[in-house]
Amino acid sequence: MEDFIKSAKKVLLGNKKKGYTLPTNNKLYPAQWNWDSGFIALGYSHFKLKYALDEIKTLIRGQWKDGMIPHILFHDLNTNYYPNHSVWSCGNKIHSSGITQPPILAIILKLILDKKRINNKDKAEFKKIVKGILKYHKWFIKFRDPNNSGLVSILHPWESGYDNSPLWDEPMSKVKIPKNLKYKRGDNKVVNPEYRPLDIDYDRYVTIKNHLRKNNYNPKKLYKASLFNVVDVGFNSIFLRANKDLLKLLNTFNLKSVELESYISKSENKIVKLYNHKKNIFFNIDLKNKKKINIPSITHYFILFADLKDKVLNNKIIKNLKKHSSKEKYLLSSVKSNHQKFEEKRYWRGPVWINCNWIIYQGLKNKNIKFAKQIKRKTINLVKQKGFNEYFSCKTGKGFGATNFSWTAALFLDLILENKND
Repeated sequence: MEDFIKSAKKVLLGNKKKGYTLPTNNKLYPAQWNWDSGFIALGYSHFKLKYALDEIKTLIRGQWKDGMIPHILFHDLNTNYYPNHSVWSCGNKIHSSGITQPPILAIILKLILDKKRINNKDKAEFKKIVKGILKYHKWFIKFRDPNNSGLVSILHPWESGYDNSPLWDEPMSKVKIPKNLKYKRGDNKVVNPEYRPLDIDYDRYVTIKNHLRKNNYNPKKLYKASLFNVVDVGFNSIFLRANKDLLKLLNTFNLKSVELESYISKSENKIVKLYNHKKNIFFNIDLKNKKKINIPSITHYFILFADLKDKVLNNKIIKNLKKHSSKEKYLLSSVKSNHQKFEEKRYWRGPVWINCNWIIYQGLKNKNIKFAKQIKRKTINLVKQKGFNEYFSCKTGKGFGATNFSWTAALFLDLILENKND
């Protein structure tokens, strides 16, 4: 096992830049990504706390004045990546994208603090970070849930982190692509196009992005004006868990937020209303087109991560989760493999992602330890057998996308070392 631990550390250090880490060491993702950095920081915390802190501090340095932390920070401006900094044309102290990503920072920070004793100097750094994260969460509540419903919206599929999931097919089909749309994508030149989103998806991503830019990324306008507005179960589950963890972090540093306490309570009540008791499934809401979205995505099981107090519902969800990949050799496919939209190799339309397994494992630990351990064991074995790939086939375990993928290495380390006093 020591050799695998060394290899995982080598992947992270091989992708490291000054103060941040690339998702992979090729041209596919030549920048800093928001939730990638959170997972990466957790990996570093097992062997170099300074690198973990640097990763998060760099991300917070790119925070916008209104509180948003962008989904990409462009530290290197000389890349052929699309869309690059000039296409987004925004950012505060660092060139960035104009959208965000799943807010996992509070969760990661709490996990790091739970297992690390920190000195007074680091305490001051952590406190600063916590204040930045609180500002970020308040931005979500104010601008992504202006009606104070208890559920936040995403305004671009990229914000979900699971870009081309079938969850977005219906709302994306309503996005009208302009005839004169011009751009040059590069991802499908670096990686086999079979593993990447289709051109039609990219046309719509770019159309939505251009519309956001046209509106100067104004969060006051965009909730109503955006071409895409979806309440997603997975994203809201992460946000609910992050709010709960942030509240605990605030207490640790003698800080308070009455607004956060009230919002957590509202979210707890509202998110369970996205559950169809007859069909025993969760659904998303396409607010733009006033429709429910019923797709058996693994991300719906992130609800276990939110730690709802409803034991009966949690047990129903776990029962369904056991059926999700029951016929597949490798857990857990991003979309149920018997569904018509399932694609074995294409990005978020079927492959196994280590971060999804990790999130669900974390959510199961205090609810069904036996099943949690099974997911943990199978995830560790998959990476040991097939390598630190971006994503994997649920049928053969074959790795797709990028190799030397940072969050795969980081979360592999966390799964192996979580109970060790390293």
